[in-house]
Amino acid sequence: MEEIVRLGEISCPSGTLVVVDGGHLGLWSGERSPAEIDPALLGIDDAAMAADVLDSVDFAVVGPDASAAARSFGRQPGAMLHDIPASRAVEMGSLFEEHCRASGLDARLDALPSREPHAQRVRRTAADGGGSFLMYGVPVVAVGGVPRDRHLPVLATRVDFSDGIGTRWSEMAVRLSDGQAESSVPLGDVGVDWARVLFGDADALNTWQHNDPVDGLADVAFWGAAADEAAATFAASELGEPGEEGVRGWTGLAVADAMERTRALMSWKADTGRRMMVDFRPHSHHWQVMRQVRASEVEAGTVDVGDARLLCAMTTWGDGYFPVSADLDASGVVVAIRVSFSDRPK
Repeated sequence: MEEIVRLGEISCPSGTLVVVDGGHLGLWSGERSPAEIDPALLGIDDAAMAADVLDSVDFAVVGPDASAAARSFGRQPGAMLHDIPASRAVEMGSLFEEHCRASGLDARLDALPSREPHAQRVRRTAADGGGSFLMYGVPVVAVGGVPRDRHLPVLATRVDFSDGIGTRWSEMAVRLSDGQAESSVPLGDVGVDWARVLFGDADALNTWQHNDPVDGLADVAFWGAAADEAAATFAASELGEPGEEGVRGWTGLAVADAMERTRALMSWKADTGRRMMVDFRPHSHHWQVMRQVRASEVEAGTVDVGDARLLCAMTTWGDGYFPVSADLDASGVVVAIRVSFSDRPK
């Protein structure tokens, strides 16, 4: 049995929609080079590895057979290769040359003088008809031609799956019009590592604040087996946030105060060996939307960034690579952008 649920609505004043892992937006470079992103955000703390990542190379596939060569090489979507670590750049060039020689294709890799910013990857991908590209190895989908002048509903289809899987989303769709879908065109996959997917305006993502508070404030939350003892020791109370019953801490602290209390909790936890989770939550755009997600029965929330409204929702499937497609009406007009979960690639 299927049930269609309205998760919320988005607005896309730039006309270009991005479908991305909402937890990965701390890595979004906007108009800056991806080389300006701190490798620590990728979980890299080894100095040599960090340098290798910072010195990564982007390649354009050029030549008479560029499109066929890029497609058959199959390493990345589109006609470019992004974020190739410096230590592998020469090897990648050799592999591509061998592939073209064996396939009888006239194409080559040209290293770009500088890394292509994520915002430019979006614009180029949308201009090419929509598709996907990699952001530090994670696929992101971009599509242009989205209505700029109105809010667009985001719908999800809930299905009670058999074989013990339970009730989950089978798909989510941004409706661009009321037209009837007659066919669909694949755009690529969206890669999810944080169990959530975000639908957002391309320009709005350039001003998205993932980790930095928009108001200078932060919350501290903790929960787990030792939470009662910690609450008594540090004079903390329940946060009182919807969907977070039993979570203690403090809200609306100055960032420096919140960091100090977080460090004190972490030190107490480490010294005593007690089991407890501690979460430092700056009032960022990500915090704003996830606050709604945690309180929502459908695990979805929206946040306004400039003139755009973005929506983030939990996949209910956890992580994975999920196909994204454009639904077309009988005349070939796009009526919806759809993410499929139940038929995700294995």
